[in-house]
Amino acid sequence: MSLQHALLGVLEARPMSGYDLVQYFDGSSGYVWAAPQSQIYPTLRRMEQAGLIVGDDEPRGPRLTRTVYSVTEKGLVELRNWLGTPGKPQPVRDPLLLQALHFDMIDPEQARMVLQEFIREQETAAEEAERHRDLLLHQRTPLLVERLARRDPADHDHIARIKAHVFDGLAAVARTRAEWAREGRRLLAADESSDTD
Repeated sequence: MSLQHALLGVLEARPMSGYDLVQYFDGSSGYVWAAPQSQIYPTLRRMEQAGLIVGDDEPRGPRLTRTVYSVTEKGLVELRNWLGTPGKPQPVRDPLLLQALHFDMIDPEQARMVLQEFIREQETAAEEAERHRDLLLHQRTPLLVERLARRDPADHDHIARIKAHVFDGLAAVARTRAEWAREGRRLLAADESSDTD
């Protein structure tokens, strides 16, 4: 997946300025793709040059304007083509797994503390995903409300369930990762006790 497709997916719901998009992607627990400001603005420029989006200047006071981007027909075609294409597996780049691979080099208690912090983070992530899932199911997220305004009301519940299902998946992955870390803590504790025998 590329940032371009993430931006197209958001802009399909409603036109936004670069600032709005930065706010949306910056630490949004309600989305599945993070992107810093330093990537968003150049990507918007490339997308506009490619004809995937169009920017319209809107006045913001007597001498200020902001550019609000919306998806073009070409952008919708690109988004739909990408959505219908099976993704390729991405290489694993997980800092914690890399750390865990080398836990034999540090004191087991230190390693257990790293895993305990990871468990806390994963439990928080699962809870946030479940909260967002519930908002989606009740059709209470601003972007979903705007998206549904242009869709047949008979489809609203189905659309909300599809989107909520993604956050069910995020919660399940986080809970599985937390359980994996708990097993690692148990393994480290068992190794430590066998060393003292």
